[in-house]
Amino acid sequence: MTPQVLYILRLADTNLVLAQRLGEWVGHAPALEEDLGVANIALDLLGQARLLLAHAGRIEGGGRGEDEFAYLREESEYFNLTLVEQPNGDFGDTVMRQFLFDAWQCGVYEALAHSQDATLAAIAAKGLKEAAYHLRYSGGWLVRLGDGTPESHARVERSLRELWPFTNELFDDDETDRAVAAQGIGVLPSSLLPAWSARVDETLARATLARPAPASFAWYGKQGRHSEHLGYLLAEMQSLHRAHPGAAW
Repeated sequence: MTPQVLYILRLADTNLVLAQRLGEWVGHAPALEEDLGVANIALDLLGQARLLLAHAGRIEGGGRGEDEFAYLREESEYFNLTLVEQPNGDFGDTVMRQFLFDAWQCGVYEALAHSQDATLAAIAAKGLKEAAYHLRYSGGWLVRLGDGTPESHARVERSLRELWPFTNELFDDDETDRAVAAQGIGVLPSSLLPAWSARVDETLARATLARPAPASFAWYGKQGRHSEHLGYLLAEMQSLHRAHPGAAW
């Protein structure tokens, strides 16, 4: 697999897995408005994932399309960030996970809008508009919860502390990252850290939350080494397709 294909799959898988996680909230969110809001974000991410998976398939040239990539790979063949496969927890956990991700994705799409890969640049330019809305939504909820009641503050403070170690992976460069950055196709993750930190710190301050101390991490989802949660998610997501291969509606 070329660095370009792997890089695009990392972006696609991250969106696909997070869309699946957010879809679990449908019918269970704390209010109807948030049920619809979270579902709309999930659909945006799923739409981006489909475009990216189809693009990866065209570049790979092996006959795989979005369905084959989504439903016919094993756990170790997924390359999503470990952050997005974490369970939903309570609504505060989901808001925190979404906020940390949205602040990162805005920076990624801002950079990729200038990619030498014209198709990837177009996907990023369109996705940036959606990501900016997602960040306003998750950031707004984070401020509401963090600067809310003592209980809501305590809950999102715990969420921040537990999810923070997963953010290390967002900015850790590896050979694939360096290869696509050198070709002008992708962005070097470490270059995104200053802007992400500024976005995060500004919102955390408004939410009366303190930035956690640096923490080590033992997961590397973008290299296929996942936490224990992804396998269960994929089993549910892939079950219908695998039970009825080739079925058409």
